[in-house]
Order: sequence, then C-alpha cells, then structure tokens
Amino acid sequence: MNRKFILIPILAIAAFAPVQADVKLAALFSDHAVLQRDKSLPVWGWTHPGELVQVSLGASKGEARAAADGKWMVRLAAQPLSKEPLKLTVSSKGETIILNDILLGDVWLCSGQSNMDMVLGGCQAPEDIKTAEFPLVRQFAVEMNFASSPQKEVKGQWNVCSPQSAPGFTAVGFYFARKVHQETGVPIGILKSAVGGTNIECWMSQETLLETPSLEPFAKMMRDSLELWRKETAERLPAIDAWSAAAKAALRDGKPLPNAPAFPDYPFGEKLFRPRCVTLHNGMIAPLMPMALRGALWYQGENNADGNLYVEKTAAKLAAWRKGFENPDLPYYLVQLAGWQKPNEDPAGGEWGPIREAQRRCLSIPRTGMASAVDLGDAEDIHPRNKADVGERLALWALRDEYGKADLVTSGPLFREIKVEGGKVRLVFDSLGGGLMTAHKAGRTPTVEDKGARLQRFAIAGEDRKWHWADAVIDGDSVVVFSPEVPAPVAVRYAYCSNPAGANLYNRAGLPASPFRTDNW
Repeated sequence: MNRKFILIPILAIAAFAPVQADVKLAALFSDHAVLQRDKSLPVWGWTHPGELVQVSLGASKGEARAAADGKWMVRLAAQPLSKEPLKLTVSSKGETIILNDILLGDVWLCSGQSNMDMVLGGCQAPEDIKTAEFPLVRQFAVEMNFASSPQKEVKGQWNVCSPQSAPGFTAVGFYFARKVHQETGVPIGILKSAVGGTNIECWMSQETLLETPSLEPFAKMMRDSLELWRKETAERLPAIDAWSAAAKAALRDGKPLPNAPAFPDYPFGEKLFRPRCVTLHNGMIAPLMPMALRGALWYQGENNADGNLYVEKTAAKLAAWRKGFENPDLPYYLVQLAGWQKPNEDPAGGEWGPIREAQRRCLSIPRTGMASAVDLGDAEDIHPRNKADVGERLALWALRDEYGKADLVTSGPLFREIKVEGGKVRLVFDSLGGGLMTAHKAGRTPTVEDKGARLQRFAIAGEDRKWHWADAVIDGDSVVVFSPEVPAPVAVRYAYCSNPAGANLYNRAGLPASPFRTDNW
C-alpha cells in the first residue's frame, strides 16, 4: 500500500540525483568531532555493496565490507583520552577521506524538549559567552527531523566552543560540559538532539511503545489509533492509485507532477495526542545508534504533565537506548521541572506535581540521577534563563559517578520513608548533604540559609483524603509534619504543584529537596 504512494517521488528524485562518491561517512564523523575514549568505537558510512572499507584513528585500525544495502561499519579498538588532534582516515577502492582535528574524550547525548533545546544565546548570559573559549568542548546539533520510519542519517556538524559558536550551544549542555571539562580536563562532546513541545513518546520507537508489557494500557491506545490510520488510508487508496497513474504519465511526458491527494497523518493521528509521536526517535535518535557515548542528559516532562506511566516509559526508553547505543550501563541524568506559573494555594496541589513525582521515582531505575530545578524557575516563562545551575547540578552526578569525585553531594534531600507518630508524621530523607536546613535561592547566586525560618509548602491529610496546609519542623535528619486539623494523619505532600513558591527545604550542600508525595491517591 505505501509502496504505491511513495514509488514515483523516489524514482523522480533518483532520476536527477548526482552520482554519489564511492565511500561516505555518517555525518557524526566529520572534522572537529569528539569521539568516545576508552570504548570500542563504531565508525560507519556507505559505499557500494561488497566494497572493502579500511578505517584508522590514532593507533587503532580496522576494516569491513559493505553490506547489501551499502552500509559498512568498522569497530575500532578502545583508545585512551587524546587532547591532541588526531586524523580519522577512511579508504575504499582507491578513494581516501581524511578527517582532521578529532579528539578522544567523552560524548554526552543531550535530549528532550525546549528547555534542553534552548541555546545559550537565549539565556542573557553575555559574560559566559564572552569567556566561552573552550577548544576541547564541541557540539554536534542534530537538525530537527520527524520521520515515519527509522532513518539512516542525520544532518548537523561539529562546532568547536568559542565566543562565536557558544550562543548556538544547548545552554544546559554547555554549562554541564564547561563544569565537567574545567574540573577534569577531559574533552567533552555534546550531541544535542532535542525538539520543543514533544512528549517522551516522541523519543521512543514504535516497537518499544507497543511491545513493552508495562506500557500495555498506552499500547492499546496506540493500536486503536493505528487501526484508525489504516482504515482512513484504505479509504483513500483509490485516489492515491489514480494519482500514481497520473504521476507516471506526467513523468513520461515531461509534464509537472499533479498535486498528491491528502493522506492521513502517520503514524497515530490526532486522536492519541499528536501525529508526530515516535517520529523523533526515527529521525533523530535511531540514526545516531550505535554511536559510542559516555552518558545521556534529559530535560523533558512539560508535555507529560500528568505523569501517567512516565516512570515505565522512561525505563522502557532507556532500556532501548542502552541497547541501541550498545552500553547497558549508560548513565542517564534527568532534570526535574523548574517552577512555572502562579503559585497554587490549594494544599492538595496538582498541575506539575504528578510529573515531578514521576521524575523523582525514575531514580529507581539503575544508573540514573536527577537534578531538581524546582527552585530555578520563572513564574512568567516556561523557559527560565538560569540554565547554569541546571547544567552544573547535572554535572555533579557525572563528576561523582563517572569521574571519581566520590565526596560530591549530587542531590537535595530525597524522600525515603514516612512514619506516623500519633498525631504527627515524621519524614525520613536520603541525600542529607551535611544536614537539613531552611534556605532560599535567588537567580544564579548561591543558596542562602534562612536560620529559624518556618518550613513551607507541606500539606497533610488523614483517612478522609482532605488536604490541609501543615506545620513542619526540622528534627535532626528528619522533618516532623503536623496540623491541628488532621489529628490522625496518614499522608504528606511537599511542593506538589507547578510553582511551589516559598518551598524552602534544602540540604547544607545548597540543593533543594525534591517535591514528593507519600500517598498514591
């Protein structure tokens, strides 16, 4: 069915296409690239089927023959860090490609929606741009590409970080890379693949969404939507067949192609949520695989605000990414959404409460970390400009878990356990960071302790599930919560809304407590 629809345009393009070079590298492999140190390094491209391709980089060499579809892949042996520029040489049938200024360092995938896509030039950070002379930090920005099937290639290029190029870097990625590089000296490659306004499902393959048992409720919706698409497509086949015949005649007679008939949006139609679901995986993730990576950074969630199955989706997506990038231990550090909109004065909370809770629960997935940005938001702007603290908080996880800085505190207090003690509730936390405190943070200035300040944004409920604002006090390494309106409490929520202005529980490392709920109502 689809073949009838796409045959003529493909033939038309092929008829006028120039003859391609005998051997070609994937766009990820170009001058100024940072490639992954200390890991087997896949290098790939295309040539004529059966042709032998030889690749060398530094002390590593390898060869492979192109498959029937022309794709070849050479896996070079792992090599140590190299700040000195290397040459990547690819040869086949007398043709040689030489890439210059290749570094061996750590490559970090930066993905998600608009707050990851947001560039440094939009962050009102002129001093950071002015001083952004980091020749060992580079970015490859993948061009946006929605595709209904997995693509073999992306568009983009490597750029060396400088005051001229830095404004186009992902701001979160820039601040992450700057801190990691300054503290370790390791060359850092930022692989940006992010698009605003996208659900997590957009970054997952159709197979992952349909075949993961924990996602069966979502998969059923997808199957129903696919069935609708097939039905609508079948109804329009006569018009498509007629167009195909007319197009063939037009090509034969040298006449312009007729306008193609309307065709249902693929793959899922608007009934589900938006027609481009999964298509960013096809266009902007699948073609990157199996690029050797050190880890992945993720800033997304605004489009999944209800938090429904978000932990399960994250686990399924990450499992697929780890398989595709051939790294079962791929670190994955996510951002817990920043504050936005007017504060909600309903103690029950809501709005972005569920997605932040789901993001916190993603820490149950092995080799994950979370940087909370709840105190870094802007009530008037869903794209807060303070991306410096976001990137640097993500960097804390990497520096501790990937670069050996074991003494670093990576997170603010994380809820662990609730204990009911008569008419009060005691909350126990992990990641104490030297102890609990009340504090506040303004802009990019360091967190300031507010000694004696009253804890805010705690709500409490009893068996009736009615929420009331509560008093809360720090008691050693725990917090005691109570309210005269709830004599027999069973549950607590903290900072459980889109903009929990005034939430002031921190640890002494200056990091905010993650919003949380103890109930599952």
